[in-house]
Amino acid sequence: MAAGIATGCGRYTTNSEGNVVLTISAAASLTDALTEVQQRYESSHDSIKLRFNFAASGTLQQQIEQGAPIDIFLSASETNMDKLVEKQLIATGKHANLLSNSLVVIVPKSNEGAITRLEDLRSPGVVKLAIGIPEIVPAGGYAVEALTGAGLWDALSTKTVQAKDVRQVLQYVETGNVEAGFVYKTDALASNRADIAFAVDPASYKPIVYPIGVVRATKHRKEADEVFDYLRSDEAMDIFRKYGFEFP
Repeated sequence: MAAGIATGCGRYTTNSEGNVVLTISAAASLTDALTEVQQRYESSHDSIKLRFNFAASGTLQQQIEQGAPIDIFLSASETNMDKLVEKQLIATGKHANLLSNSLVVIVPKSNEGAITRLEDLRSPGVVKLAIGIPEIVPAGGYAVEALTGAGLWDALSTKTVQAKDVRQVLQYVETGNVEAGFVYKTDALASNRADIAFAVDPASYKPIVYPIGVVRATKHRKEADEVFDYLRSDEAMDIFRKYGFEFP
């Protein structure tokens, strides 16, 4: 974990040096890319420090609804952002679709070649299948959507192991605790211990879009707006592209 990355909600807005500290709640799948974004941004903005709260988008949405001190929200699902917009918890005119992604099935490196399509997940060789908790982890919701459309969810639901976020799914697969798991393509590309078995047909699930928004209750609106704009800049886009993200 990079220095300056926080795993829980921040409770401070300035640090001991008097710098403005912005807390960004972001989908767990953005961990690697935003770590590099943080380094790049802070190197040219001495008075601003970025702190990240990485978790499932549904969990982050609930934290914001409960009044957690968050400045910017970056979700892996439009649904989570839309609910906050409807409740007027996102600043007017300060939310936009930022990135897109795709869903893949991954396997441990030792299991290469055994699984090549959704139907193969029914095989006896797949004892456990990891997905994010569908109600709070967008990747899990997309997985259930694809499996339901293929008529496989009822048969596979009993062998699923549900994870708190997509990075935990990745960990389960990497350690061999499950035979396969549903993650985003970007998570799979970041792993040296898991391989992509196949890409899930994008027509079988809702498009995966990552919206960004400034939280209305931020105490540092000017700085939050500046970071919002930076995350949509060409420089930031180049970083996201490097980690396999695409754009809506």
